[in-house]
Amino acid sequence: MSEALGPVADRLVAAGQAAVLVTIREARGSTPREAGTRMIVTPEGLHGTIGGGRLEWAAADRARALIAEGGTQSIMSVPLGPAVGQCCGGQVLLALARLDREIADGIARDERAAAADWPVVLLFGAGHVGVALARALAPLPLALRWYDEREDAPATAMREDPAEAIAVAPSGSAVVVMTHEHRLDYAITEAALLRPDLAYVGMIGSATKRARFCRGFIANGNDSGQLDRLTCPIGGRKLSDKSPAVIAAQVAAELLNVLLA
Repeated sequence: MSEALGPVADRLVAAGQAAVLVTIREARGSTPREAGTRMIVTPEGLHGTIGGGRLEWAAADRARALIAEGGTQSIMSVPLGPAVGQCCGGQVLLALARLDREIADGIARDERAAAADWPVVLLFGAGHVGVALARALAPLPLALRWYDEREDAPATAMREDPAEAIAVAPSGSAVVVMTHEHRLDYAITEAALLRPDLAYVGMIGSATKRARFCRGFIANGNDSGQLDRLTCPIGGRKLSDKSPAVIAAQVAAELLNVLLA
């Protein structure tokens, strides 16, 4: 996901700063970004990206020329081949429009509507890895609901009851469990596995922790077949670097592969 442009557009319009919105209207063949992708160009910089490279440079150049000329709209058709120094082989049609209040409000509406359809990730735990994962997920097209009942947890983490949070989670949500104690991890993970409509249930820990959880899950009278849905350890292949940021990056990639495939 690119940088959220709604707040940027609102700030630029409120300040009366000249800017141009560049939108990919059509994308044919192999292109770096899809139709609907936007960026905002000012005389001094860029916000968002339509794919980088010579395509983005040419669009920014045209947008700044539009600002200098006092124009309001322009169209660019760009073949992504040797002519622009790119080898994608596709073609994009760009629409350029001088940023104003109506356009800024439209950007905000579109971004709110898109975010309403993002898959939900319930993250339980605000320890070192939990904080790192929350940061890793922040720029992604995923709706994060972060929970930790401890008083010293980050202010952005909610203190709601985990069982209630899982009960009301939308179908297709992902649950990632990494609290400060094993018993709480087990209780939350068990509740999540009893929701067969969840897309992902992951619990931080070793193979030994998984085995212990599985024994308890079955002893509680649950269907052992549900354990096939449990991801533990999380993050896929284990690397020699087990720092929170590395684990968070692996788990974020795992979630994207499950939720956005």
